[in-house]
Amino acid sequence: MEKPIHIAVVPGVGYSHLNPILQFSKLLVHLHPHFHVTCFIPSLGSLPTDSKTILQTLPSNIHCYFLPPLDPKNLPLQLPLELQLQFTVNHSLPSLHQVLKTLTLKTPFVAMIVDSFAVEALDLAKEFNMLSYVYFPSAVTTLSSYFHLIKLDKVTSCEYRDLPEPVKIPGCVPIHGRDLVVQAQDRLSQSYKFLLKRVERFRLVDGVIINSFLEMEIGVIRALVEEGSGNPVVYPVGPIIQQDTQQGHDLECLAWLDKQQPCSVLFVSFGSGGTLSQEQIFELALGLELSDHRFLWVMRAPSNLANAAYLSGGKDGVDPLQFLPSGFLDRTKEKGLVIPLWAPQIQILSHSSVGGFLSHCGWNSVLESVMHGVPLITWPLFAEQRMNAVVLSEGLKVGVRPRVNENGIVEREEIVKVIKCLMEGEEGGTMRDRMKELKNAANNAIKEDGSSIKTLSQLALKLRNLA
Repeated sequence: MEKPIHIAVVPGVGYSHLNPILQFSKLLVHLHPHFHVTCFIPSLGSLPTDSKTILQTLPSNIHCYFLPPLDPKNLPLQLPLELQLQFTVNHSLPSLHQVLKTLTLKTPFVAMIVDSFAVEALDLAKEFNMLSYVYFPSAVTTLSSYFHLIKLDKVTSCEYRDLPEPVKIPGCVPIHGRDLVVQAQDRLSQSYKFLLKRVERFRLVDGVIINSFLEMEIGVIRALVEEGSGNPVVYPVGPIIQQDTQQGHDLECLAWLDKQQPCSVLFVSFGSGGTLSQEQIFELALGLELSDHRFLWVMRAPSNLANAAYLSGGKDGVDPLQFLPSGFLDRTKEKGLVIPLWAPQIQILSHSSVGGFLSHCGWNSVLESVMHGVPLITWPLFAEQRMNAVVLSEGLKVGVRPRVNENGIVEREEIVKVIKCLMEGEEGGTMRDRMKELKNAANNAIKEDGSSIKTLSQLALKLRNLA
């Protein structure tokens, strides 16, 4: 019997950082059953329902330790989201240290894998003589842009959004400064300084494990690992998405989709954390109505903060449907369905009647769309989502991006235009064909002889040789 290999995993805070690293852990122990993962989970208040659901699907060789949660009342006031996540992880470090001190007496951990928002835990990897890895749940392009920012910061005097030319990240489509990660939009901010500090930590690790795949980002991957770049080893092991558990198979939305024609429905969702302003909800609703296309819209109550629902999931007891334009539901009842708060996204994207996805371009949603071959209307809200939108619409050309007005609003006429482009036009058909090719490449990458599975096996072999 093969000797067990023990790995410590430290996720970030929130569903979109907990889910990807757990899905990676599941894949690792499935393909290499002699690996055992111990996951140390920091949290802000109680875990949301969607996070608890993931934990119920874990196999017996993944164990979870719940570190003492931080009471949200103890967060400093007006702290940006990314600093809230970091503050929560830092709060957990003393408890993590104590647990590791006890466990390492009998469990020889070979490596620690931390989420990209939990890099402070890497000091403990060094202390307890483990290899250190970052699990990066976003695109390789995002990681490469982070490393590029370190160079750009030294030679740029203005804000990046004021640069006269797009930023040229090696191997990537040019990206305008205003589309760089949100933390880089104010170079004097705490968030930007924290980003640079975090990226410097990335350079010191034994490797970065990324939820992407070679065929999707081949140019940027090759440039990133070029000899002499000073960057760490990169392991693209994706696409890793949550498996369809068939929960909710009897839901109204799936029954409604069963009655629609193939590729006729536009799915509209802004992920587990995205919210729109009241004005934008009105414009989106009227744009959907005027487009005369079928739609399935997962809706939250309005907020002027785009990431307002990131930690709460938007479950604040308020009925979001009351914020729709008067008479909208009645006027669109033959064409559309609006669902408050949550819907089974993977089951919806895999349904034959869905022909397009209006998405916030969170990386989990992007990969789910790719895996099911659904082209996109790219509507980024926060974090690195604007970069994802550029890659999808201008690089891979599997999406169309609506223009925003001077107030940051996508107007109803523009919404109609992009819906018709995706769902009707020749351009939409071309995007659909390209997305089918990308879907095939994605599915091939995770076959036994695929690029991502080979990469994961290389990493597993390295860890096994050190055990």
